[in-house]
Amino acid sequence: MPITDYDRQVKNCSCSYCGNNCDDITYLLKDDKIVGVRHACRLGASKIINDEDQRLLNPMIRNKEGILKETTWENALDKIAQLLTNSVRPVLYGWGETSVEAIKEGIKIAQITGSVIDNQSTICHGATIQAFQNVGHPVMTLGAVKNRADVIIYVGTNPMDDHPRHLSRYTTFPEGFFRPNGREDRTIITIDPKYTNTAKVSDKWISYDIGEDYAFFNTLRMILAGHEIIDEEIAGVNIEILYELVEIMKNAEYGALFFGLGLTQSTTKQGNVDVLIQLIEDLNKYSKWSMLPMRGFFNVNGFNMALTTETGYPYGVDYSRGYPRYMVGETTTIDLLNRREPDFFMAVAADPGVQFPGYTIKHLVDIPVVQVDTHWGPYTELADIVLPSTRVGVETKGTAYRMDSIPLYMKKVIEKPENCHSDQWILSQIYNRIEKLKQENGDN
Repeated sequence: MPITDYDRQVKNCSCSYCGNNCDDITYLLKDDKIVGVRHACRLGASKIINDEDQRLLNPMIRNKEGILKETTWENALDKIAQLLTNSVRPVLYGWGETSVEAIKEGIKIAQITGSVIDNQSTICHGATIQAFQNVGHPVMTLGAVKNRADVIIYVGTNPMDDHPRHLSRYTTFPEGFFRPNGREDRTIITIDPKYTNTAKVSDKWISYDIGEDYAFFNTLRMILAGHEIIDEEIAGVNIEILYELVEIMKNAEYGALFFGLGLTQSTTKQGNVDVLIQLIEDLNKYSKWSMLPMRGFFNVNGFNMALTTETGYPYGVDYSRGYPRYMVGETTTIDLLNRREPDFFMAVAADPGVQFPGYTIKHLVDIPVVQVDTHWGPYTELADIVLPSTRVGVETKGTAYRMDSIPLYMKKVIEKPENCHSDQWILSQIYNRIEKLKQENGDN
């Protein structure tokens, strides 16, 4: 039922759930608390409405008996600054659900302490970023897709479940400047081994064999180039279906392709994205085509943008030699933990307890571990020090980058819990303490 019992509404807010960064959200407030959300999807609304469950409200330090006990901010911040200053191989991880302003403070800490700074890209779209660096990125904005695209293809992604408003707001159903009839003006194709909910609302679903991504898309390139394919079936797909798909793509007025982790986490990983980029480049000889990865957390892309601006590298940046270095497999978080190198680990707005493999997590038991986050989670059970932060776009203002790299301002809507602070404030306090310790020790 519609919510009618509210005092006021705050319009044009940005959702802090996924990479859609929907900025048309309306919050309904009563007694300065959010009691309802309009325009958000079920996932975004649930995150906002149910966000008080398992909320971290006070800083905590684990005692000798292994129990987290509440402490003062001064004590917790001083302890973290001391640990970071004395560490040899610290890692700062996460950043996907915080603001660009906080990320900049994190980069400053990495620089002054010689840390590795990394984000969730290392376990998701890192392969995509590598491919973009190698081959290029035929980029587009979601606004261009809404107004221009007549053929939309989803590869290895299921936005109906993961990014629910992607179709309704940007690609499939909205009326655009050159697509005034909305859904009727568009052809939607899902290419995925699984029959997903996105496939159900598509005009075509093409299922190919798992692990055969590279062969599938390379065959499309060969057909597009005019080569004769003698096989009757490629990657489990009848060759006639592939010829038909190429014709649809060639004849598009404006084509938009979106891909997800189903492509980057299969056998060929970066190679899959490489060949997909080359396919898009080939298609631009006949039509206009662009592509975007479906980014997950609302500011995971913002970290890549900020770090690239500061260092030239998108993730997994190592400052241990006093200058930024980047080498996938050498300076990336999972590899560092698997080699048991880090002697300090801090996660900001992330939960490695959910995201990391079991063998990787085991090393976190043996080193000092810090959590900066809004909620209790599996990682809290590993943390030696816990700092409660605030929600960007709800209790704290800040900047985030949408999946198409458009920066969006996220306004503050309500007051934060009394003893919580923003990630930006927390990190700036840690940096100031480290700087003071280094001055006292005579370090540059």
